[in-house]
Amino acid sequence: MKLSQITSEQLVFLNQDWRTKEEVFDALIDALYKQGAVNDKAEFKNAVLEREEISETGLEKGFAIPHGKSKAVQKAAFAFARLNQPIENWKSIDPANKVKYIFLLAIPEAEAGSTHLELLAELSKRLLDESFITNIQQAASVTEFMNVLDSAQEESTEQEYSRKIVAITACAAGIAHTYMAAEALEKAGKELGIQVIVEKQGANGIENRITPEVLQGAEAVIFATDIAAKDKHRFNGMPFIQRRVADPLRNGKEMIETVLSKPDGRVSADDNGGTSSDNGKSSFFSQIYRGVLTGISYMLPVIVAGGLMIGIAQLGAAAFGLQKVIANPEFATNSNHLVVIFHYLGLYGNMIMKFMYPVFAAFLAYSIADRPGLAPGFIGGAFAAGLHYTLWGVDGGIPSGFFGALILGIVAGFVAKFLNEKIHLHKNLQAMKPMFLIPGITVLVIFFANYYVVDPVFGGLNAWLQDLIIQNKDASDVVLSTIIACLTAFDLGGPVNKAAGAIAIGLAADGIFPLTARVLAIVIPPIGIGLATVLDKYIVKRRVFDENLRVAGTTSIFLGFIAIGEGAIPFMLQNPLITIPINMIGASLGAVTAVSLGAVQWLPLPAIWGWPLVENFWAYAIGLIVGIAFITFANIFVRYGLIRRKEKKNK
Repeated sequence: MKLSQITSEQLVFLNQDWRTKEEVFDALIDALYKQGAVNDKAEFKNAVLEREEISETGLEKGFAIPHGKSKAVQKAAFAFARLNQPIENWKSIDPANKVKYIFLLAIPEAEAGSTHLELLAELSKRLLDESFITNIQQAASVTEFMNVLDSAQEESTEQEYSRKIVAITACAAGIAHTYMAAEALEKAGKELGIQVIVEKQGANGIENRITPEVLQGAEAVIFATDIAAKDKHRFNGMPFIQRRVADPLRNGKEMIETVLSKPDGRVSADDNGGTSSDNGKSSFFSQIYRGVLTGISYMLPVIVAGGLMIGIAQLGAAAFGLQKVIANPEFATNSNHLVVIFHYLGLYGNMIMKFMYPVFAAFLAYSIADRPGLAPGFIGGAFAAGLHYTLWGVDGGIPSGFFGALILGIVAGFVAKFLNEKIHLHKNLQAMKPMFLIPGITVLVIFFANYYVVDPVFGGLNAWLQDLIIQNKDASDVVLSTIIACLTAFDLGGPVNKAAGAIAIGLAADGIFPLTARVLAIVIPPIGIGLATVLDKYIVKRRVFDENLRVAGTTSIFLGFIAIGEGAIPFMLQNPLITIPINMIGASLGAVTAVSLGAVQWLPLPAIWGWPLVENFWAYAIGLIVGIAFITFANIFVRYGLIRRKEKKNK
């Protein structure tokens, strides 16, 4: 199969006057769309732009290989443009590179291992061949360009090597940079007389796996990766360096010389490699951001599983006409065995939800410190979930919630990372470091951080908020509804939410104030933000949420209808400064609208099956729509505005 078979003459544009990256992308994506390679231009463009944010796609000698992996891609293909005037501000591995030759690669999400992807990988490697580059630059017609694609590459001659190293390359998309970095390292090794054997961890899975036999005689290992490399334990004890996947394209020889003379350290089996994807050179905040994304991705299955169990239990209760929450202890002794099963299923879902914060904090810390951060992070998350109050028999203890999980996960990660880098023991005592010293010291730090800072701060905040509601219980309906709605939406099932709920239910039980604002504020945020992940591509013609959050959004909508606000927590963890204010404003707008129009709900039944019990449901529905609409559109437009501002700054 030839390279020309994953493109066509209709996808090749020579001598164009396009002046900006945006113009190039729009034209090439439109061509891919017309040729049936892409079925959604906006979604694919968003994938390409997201890839641009990860690392540079400009190379050198005027070339760039932007690419996107997306469900919108129907078949692997590439489009090519040669410009009359170069684009000077295209971020490239060579800062002086002025981009004139662009290969735009369209990569299907579900086509790993296909022949098409192998050909795209081959194209990436060919871009390091001098004769191929020259012929592309000089092609006088589209037909000549197509012939260049299929021209045979020079066969490499056998070469004797005196030394050997191994390497792993991996980029976010798993295509272009993965293979180009591997080719660059092998080429640099040949020039230095050093054999470099490279394992590619890309869209096709692991290729050219480095086995124990291959490792024999290897002196060092290079990790050229933008994502975590798999199975680092294979290289235990070997000198290593960790660099970005693009670095071999400009510094291949230097990297080989560095790993042999001045490595970053030695791979340690006890910490899965002891390396981070950027050799510890990224900023403090970028490490936290990457950790938050990692934690969210592992936390999502916990939220989904717990929410599903609670949802099934509540639906079962609704089927029997039960108006109380199924977790109510009285159902444990119900004469109907199915009701008992639903009761314990609901408790099971609540138990699963308790592990949401431990899992989040564990993998946040893991992202920062690798394996040494995992256990301390989990323990920090257990504090955030309030498990210590349960196990210690402390009544009235106030969990710190997602703020606590965030803080304690970060502390666990950086403390474990610091200890792992700074503690040096005799080789006979090495086992004490990962099994005793790092976890022991880190969890001690976590205890004091939680005891003196996290619990007191958020406990004090929670107490103050409780007082706020009590002090305003005689205020106007609008004021009290606003306070209750804001606090309910503040942390989505966290301690502030629960405190607001306890007081609101007490006011309703005493006949002082109905629960209308409370029940609306439970369902509005998760439905609103979930809907934003679905509608963004229609409203602003692009995605403003990453793939993880789009998955979380679908879950959030479902959980919102069954009155589980935790489905929206991933959005708060990733960007609390945007999400929390929007949730609070949207919930209060919806609640005040409904209450002002005359909606009344005295029962603590916020889920969809409780809606028929609302007095003046039409007013309740209008409030619901107002709140959801505000959160949906505010999230889309605020996030879109931030993305556009960032893009303009990078132009």
